Amino acid sequence: VTCTTGARPWMIDISIRAVNKSSSDAATIRVAGSGRALMHPTIRVGTEGGRKIIYFHGVPGAPPECRLLASRAAQAGLTLICFDRSSLASALTGDAYFRRVAELVADEADATPVDMLGFSIGGFVALQTSRHLAGLVKNLHLVSAVAPLEAGAFLAGMAGEGVFRLAQSHPWVFAQMSWLQGALGRTFPKRLLTMLFASARGEDRRLATDHAFRAVMEVALLEAFQHVPGYVRDIRAYVSPWAATLHEVQGRVHIWHGREDNWSPPSMAEYLGAALPDCAGVEIFDGLSHYSCLLHAISRIAPAAPAGS
Repeated sequence: VTCTTGARPWMIDISIRAVNKSSSDAATIRVAGSGRALMHPTIRVGTEGGRKIIYFHGVPGAPPECRLLASRAAQAGLTLICFDRSSLASALTGDAYFRRVAELVADEADATPVDMLGFSIGGFVALQTSRHLAGLVKNLHLVSAVAPLEAGAFLAGMAGEGVFRLAQSHPWVFAQMSWLQGALGRTFPKRLLTMLFASARGEDRRLATDHAFRAVMEVALLEAFQHVPGYVRDIRAYVSPWAATLHEVQGRVHIWHGREDNWSPPSMAEYLGAALPDCAGVEIFDGLSHYSCLLHAISRIAPAAPAGS
């Protein structure tokens, strides 16, 4: 949708909010006349008017994923803001895509440095986006984050090994398979969630049986596979080489990881901690895995950065 008055484009923000004394959960649709992909939904959770953290959801994932963190974010005085990256035009790839995401962050930051939190493959997107945000990233929190596949022998044993290898070697076949996976996710989100957590370890095994957790994740998966090209774009970008870009990352980086994580193994956290130019520390939690680390780390982000491990 493009709206103009004469030759001048204009923007509308439409927000639907449910607010109580300590938290908010808002969905925003922004429409801007810029000639590009113009509509992106945004979800906000946590404390109304709290410290802003731009949240980069995982893959597969979608903005509803951050509702997992709503109560913890509210208790920590945080406002999590999550853009729907998959709603951006599928023609945007590579650095053009990351620059567009950076524009969304810059609009939200309004010239004031903000914190960002990247979860899982969302951590990769956050790292790449930060390269285009000089002076606007204060802290970059990486939770259960992935490292460049070319930087080590990470793939063996990863829960997503088959998907990543297929995306690397046969990108067209991977794309077609993703449409089939999307059809499954849209039709049987409960079954897809069960399949994704079949190899869960540590505290993630308990989460896989938690009704509240499953309810949020089913909605996130359902929304994620409404935009299959966005999912394909993030995976294809991730499996391409990107280690050489790490020296361009902006902001002070804090790394949080579960020792039982088999989606992104702890060796990835250790690699990132050593490779990033300004890393405050790496904290690895015993007994936690992928999503359980996310739920634990959010309450630790507000009071202090990790001291290292």
